[in-house]
Amino acid sequence: MKRAIYIRPVGDIAPKAIHWLQHDLRSYLNMPVEVMENMEIPGESFDPARGQFHSTRILKEILLEVPGDALKIQGIIAEDLHIPILTYVFGEAQLGGTASIVSLARLEQTFHGLPHDERLFFGRLHKESLHELGHNFGLVHCHDRRCLMYLSNTIMDVDLKGSGYCRQCFETILATMNGGR
Repeated sequence: MKRAIYIRPVGDIAPKAIHWLQHDLRSYLNMPVEVMENMEIPGESFDPARGQFHSTRILKEILLEVPGDALKIQGIIAEDLHIPILTYVFGEAQLGGTASIVSLARLEQTFHGLPHDERLFFGRLHKESLHELGHNFGLVHCHDRRCLMYLSNTIMDVDLKGSGYCRQCFETILATMNGGR
């Protein structure tokens, strides 16, 4: 059975972003990428004191419906995410696990008070989506500033890192993809 990466839209997401990501991941990883139906944002994931959503709680909900042929599943959400120890996160992933989630909120220039820039937005989405999937494939943060697995604490960090994995990280992903979950 050919396994696939699944994208799970969480809440209202512009279809253009989902279809763009599906094509981008399919092209970059050279494997099937399927899109699931949108799921509701779990109500208990919202933290009114912070005005953000707790990414770990959403990951737990994503894991409740994993297709049988899923190699990995990635949630995409328009809302801003956090984990309790950090002010915000671009995404969260299970290290060596099945699920991850990426927030589109801080990838948008408008979030930072600047005009929308579609090219920049999709470039950031490419980087953060593949970064979180890299964690799912067992990768930790890379010391190579050009690698997708370089740690991004700020949006400038996202913009400065490269658009591909370094050779060592990519080889690890390929080995994991060919070996199973």
